[in-house]
Amino acid sequence: MRILSAIVLSCVAFVGSVLGVDQRPNIVWLSCEDISPHIGSFGDPHAITPNSDQLASEGVRYTNTFTTAGVCAPCRSGIITGMYQTSLGTQHMRCTATLPKEIKPFPVYLRDAGYYCTNNSKQDYQFRTPKGTWDESSGKAHWRNRPDKSQPFFSVFNFTGCHESGIASTGKYKQVTKGLTEDERQDPEKLELPPYYPDTSVVREDWKRNYELITAMDHWAGNLIQQLKDDGLYEDTIIMAWSDHGIGLPRAKRWLYDSGTHIHMVVRTPEKFRDAGQASPGEKNDQLVSSIDFGPTVLKLAGVKIPDYVQGQPFLGGEVSPREYVYGARDRMDERYDIIRMVRDKRFKYIRNYEPLKTYYQYMNTPEKGATMSELRRLHEQGQLSAEAEYYFSATKPVEELYDCQADPHEVNNLAADPKFADTLKQMRAAHRQWVLETRDTGLIPEPILVNRAKQVGSEYAVLRQADGDQYNQRLSTAATQASEGASALPDLIQAMKDEDDAVRYWAATGIGNIGEPARDDAAGIVQAALTDEASAVRTAAARAMCRMGLPEDALPVLVKELTTGQQWERLQAAIVLDEIDDQARPVIQEMKQGLEYQKGFNSDGKYRVRVTNRALNELQGTDNKIP
Repeated sequence: MRILSAIVLSCVAFVGSVLGVDQRPNIVWLSCEDISPHIGSFGDPHAITPNSDQLASEGVRYTNTFTTAGVCAPCRSGIITGMYQTSLGTQHMRCTATLPKEIKPFPVYLRDAGYYCTNNSKQDYQFRTPKGTWDESSGKAHWRNRPDKSQPFFSVFNFTGCHESGIASTGKYKQVTKGLTEDERQDPEKLELPPYYPDTSVVREDWKRNYELITAMDHWAGNLIQQLKDDGLYEDTIIMAWSDHGIGLPRAKRWLYDSGTHIHMVVRTPEKFRDAGQASPGEKNDQLVSSIDFGPTVLKLAGVKIPDYVQGQPFLGGEVSPREYVYGARDRMDERYDIIRMVRDKRFKYIRNYEPLKTYYQYMNTPEKGATMSELRRLHEQGQLSAEAEYYFSATKPVEELYDCQADPHEVNNLAADPKFADTLKQMRAAHRQWVLETRDTGLIPEPILVNRAKQVGSEYAVLRQADGDQYNQRLSTAATQASEGASALPDLIQAMKDEDDAVRYWAATGIGNIGEPARDDAAGIVQAALTDEASAVRTAAARAMCRMGLPEDALPVLVKELTTGQQWERLQAAIVLDEIDDQARPVIQEMKQGLEYQKGFNSDGKYRVRVTNRALNELQGTDNKIP
């Protein structure tokens, strides 16, 4: 196979030398961070984005483009592989999964086909980038560095200036936007706020900064476009411009609403590479596009075979199959778990909350640094938020959410309980279930269990692809679903407590805990026995269930032990439960303080456990509730 590839590449080089230039397109990605489609050509009246608008006038706007996560690293793992992060095991923010040998970042295939591939410069894929992925990946990587100027190239450029830190940090905001003219500045009083934000000067300042950072991005994009023109490559290069997810503000970044997953996508294809069926320059295309489709599209445009394992599909480059749905997932965000799944078609969005007893705005260190989040908490405590904003401080979430995204673009009117939309709900629910099963959703396996199993079978991806994978996948998905179905599922949950698989037992214990005191008479005995289960995640879930059934005495020592002696993600889960049970944790305050001594140093979980444990202690002691 290697010999054959070498012969093919030699033939490509020979043909290129005969013609004087390689006839395949160059491809450039203009990637930016943390912006929703706040671009003038996408209909935003406040955006000042002339370079992006000009690119759109010469290209095609894909108006229904969505990312698979509302946060960068999980989403980027999918972009670079064409695979859902939940299939790869890269779904938890700041994890390091093992990429199986049979799955490669797609630039590897481009390089094998003779392309010069550069990345400038962010990777952040949640796995170690395999050797040979890039010809160069650094802040200096550029198509101009290729030794053979006739060689086709794929070059990625990433603008980090509009990251959420550019809104939160005044210093970064000023540095990124220092080149803007007075005419490119925004009047915060003229901007339109989403209904789930309070209308205060603090929030308007964040919204203003967001727009100005986007204008700075537009300058950056215009500079790279000009470089292509200066090099005489503009009509030889396909340009794709996009963002990794939505705006870096609360209820957007990290979330699966359109505010967190809907992005701009512009593709400019020079005429000589344009297919007959492609939309004309300046037109809109409303086909559904997922971020995992970006890589397969590049391969198709370059004439490179798309590997069979790839889950994304090309949206350009000849005849394409339209998508019926796009999908998304939210899992651990730094120190907090909240397992949520999303299905969207062109009109409706379905959201499944697998952990509905958790509030929307869990305390997390990074978003809490932002002024808008602080303003939301301040006004919530004073009882001064509008109903739309106050909703996200609800103690619990609905199990299912359904939105008509055309009639309700801000997704504030949940239709899941509306009989008029019962058929739509059923259809979207079924699409979600099918996706979970077909893609082998590793996010339904508790992280401590997933990490341990990945070590045994070689990768997170392989965990649900063993000989009994189909049957196990069904049992796991069923248990995870039943955990949020309430008292009607209690008999099945009690039966699942006897399952041979620890992830199934975890969800059974979690579901019984969700039911709480009404489950005590029937389930207390089997849950108490699970306090000595062989799996830490099950012991912790059982301890939580005991507390929620009003029986904390035997559970507290288990939680303290897991907090102080467990493996990294086991400790985090115990810390989260101790935080959740509030006053029931009061008898073990001293043990929790002592436990902090065991949590120093970094693996990501080290600082995450400190944050959650300190948060719980501050609540119990009535001290400052800020997370360290």
